[in-house]
Amino acid sequence: MKFKILTITLMLLANFCAAQQNWFNLYTDTAAEIRDARAITSKFIADVEKISPSTKIKVSTILNTTPYLIYYDGSQEIKTVNLPIWAQVIEPQKQFFYKLGGSEDEGKRIFGLFFNGFYLSHELGHALQHKVQGKLLSPYQDEFFANRIAMLWWRKQGRSKELEQCYQYAKKMYAQLPNPVPAGQSVEEYFVKNYEEAAKDPFVYGYMQFGQFISVYEDQSLPRFNAFVKRFLKQRTKK
Repeated sequence: MKFKILTITLMLLANFCAAQQNWFNLYTDTAAEIRDARAITSKFIADVEKISPSTKIKVSTILNTTPYLIYYDGSQEIKTVNLPIWAQVIEPQKQFFYKLGGSEDEGKRIFGLFFNGFYLSHELGHALQHKVQGKLLSPYQDEFFANRIAMLWWRKQGRSKELEQCYQYAKKMYAQLPNPVPAGQSVEEYFVKNYEEAAKDPFVYGYMQFGQFISVYEDQSLPRFNAFVKRFLKQRTKK
């Protein structure tokens, strides 16, 4: 039995290492994207279970390109993280990335870094939150939690180079996005009140997401992933 467990562990580690080499790049092969995404998902779940063996996240990672691009769906019995592939992204959204990137090549690079990269563990952060809390709470705070989880988990995996690239692109894009928040409202107030509409507009939603990314990346007070998750679980059990 111990040999079997060790063999499975080694296989999962090998799959994850292979996936690590490909991730944070634009995928053109749907089978390769899902294979690598599932290996990364398995590693994320295993890392959480090492911290809290009773916290078992059950989520299926699937290819499902929609205007939302990448998202967690906890509304069905089988929870899913839905991933996009570039070839199926609608043209207006491709133009959004081209415009903010400054060229087609840069737009594709941004998409690869974030949507075939950073945001997978972001959505898995939503899955963790949903598992522990039973539901998601304030849209703005949910996104903020997921961005911190993603940042800390990728740092745990040694992806500082890719996170730095994401950070530089996030600053470049954020500087171009108009501020949609009316005078007298905070960013959080605006997105809590207008989340559904904001999510439909990449320029508005991008303002929130890339702004949060920059804030989380620059936050020197954040602990490491394990400590952050332990604190989160402890806070939830007290309520």
